[in-house]
Amino acid sequence: MMKAKVYGIDGSVTDEISLPSIFEEDFRPDIIRKAVNAMRANRRQKYGVEETAGKKHPVESWGPGRGVSRVPRLTQGRRAAFMPGTVGGRTAHPPKPEKEWGRKINKKEMKLARRSALAAVAIEEMVRKRGHVFGEGVSLPIVIENDFENIDKTKKIVEAMRSIGVYEDIERAKNGKHIRAGKGKMRGRKYKTPKSLLIVVKDKEKVKKAAGNLTGVDIVTPEEVNVEHLAPGGDAGRLTLFTVDAIKSMEVET
Repeated sequence: MMKAKVYGIDGSVTDEISLPSIFEEDFRPDIIRKAVNAMRANRRQKYGVEETAGKKHPVESWGPGRGVSRVPRLTQGRRAAFMPGTVGGRTAHPPKPEKEWGRKINKKEMKLARRSALAAVAIEEMVRKRGHVFGEGVSLPIVIENDFENIDKTKKIVEAMRSIGVYEDIERAKNGKHIRAGKGKMRGRKYKTPKSLLIVVKDKEKVKKAAGNLTGVDIVTPEEVNVEHLAPGGDAGRLTLFTVDAIKSMEVET
């Protein structure tokens, strides 16, 4: 059975805990990526052009015999209209709102992906490969005493993270924030921010208030944590911090 150190708020090792059997799951990157892609696809909002867009002109074709193309032309002029390639005409193959973007995935596959992604957070090599930065002696997964859930000040959260040796990863995410390449910057998503620490707590009310504004940090309960939290973008091995109660509640996972 795997073991993990329990850290105090001051960064000292106060105890050792046996990890639930879920952390011994085989690593399945194919299933993890499939699950993340399905979750992303199922969030997509349907979109399409208005049905009559580009078709509102009064037009008719002149027919053959005039030495010009037979495209529809304005009844009150000679300019071509209505057809693709004409000024103000319809789009040739527009996006259609009835298209189904969602993807199906078996329930057992989704559960397997979650278990596999959860097991990956305990593998140091994978967490470092994902780009996370933390102290050399830090034991993964990071387990901290339950008093952490009572911290309601950002300053104290930062102090606790510094003492454990994981605050460098939040600074990495802060320095990695950048302007998105492409048209997305004009559509309300100008900046891209790297993901940093995932905090899993039994009661997130106070921690959410204290750590919610730290760059790249997500705070969830054991019931809420999903594949996308554990493997953003489909890449498993996110740096994750659990409280003792949160890690114990993982015992009942299936």
